[in-house]
Amino acid sequence: MINREDMLELTRRMTPKRTCFDRVAGAYVDETGQVEDTFNIHFGKLLESEKTRNLKLAKEILQSRTNDQLKEYQFSCHAKGQNSMWMLLNVMRECGLKNDAVMDIFYEQMADAYPVDHDSAIYVFHGVYDIPLKGEDKEQLWESEEVYDFILCIVSDVKEEYTLDQPVLGFLYPAFSERSGEKDKIQIYHQNPEKIEEGFLYKLFGKQEVESKH
Repeated sequence: MINREDMLELTRRMTPKRTCFDRVAGAYVDETGQVEDTFNIHFGKLLESEKTRNLKLAKEILQSRTNDQLKEYQFSCHAKGQNSMWMLLNVMRECGLKNDAVMDIFYEQMADAYPVDHDSAIYVFHGVYDIPLKGEDKEQLWESEEVYDFILCIVSDVKEEYTLDQPVLGFLYPAFSERSGEKDKIQIYHQNPEKIEEGFLYKLFGKQEVESKH
């Protein structure tokens, strides 16, 4: 189960002046599922208006209804095998999104997992959050308890001129659980929890494993 306070703690570090994001990368996918344009930039180099717009999109994932729109899933040993999405996500996180070849593979995997007949966009944010210790009175202290190194992804439909609609799909990896990063878990967002994007779950965990959970 996801603790909503954990998600809100992260969003408090997602403001233009004190953001925990250091990089954002993304791709625009056409109606045939082909990646037609990509970008990769240090978050600090964005215009203030772009920072605000991107942060709003990212926070849509974390401020959604926990354990309904945003749910936590665990990777099995099988889902962490060679050439798995789990391995790809960890490579992306470890390189801080700076490896364009790795990002291209991810975009292709995501385009395949979310096939639509209209233009869409995939945005990925890399962030680092020094998790402060909390005293017995629950007040935050200055000392850092752990460094949470993470990626947050959103998939949105594109309206016009590269303007993104509300996220329809997204995830936070590693999962932020009990104020700590959990590499064996991922928190996945579905805009409509009654109509989840099973193609994405198949891509992460394998079709047989997903169907066995239903």
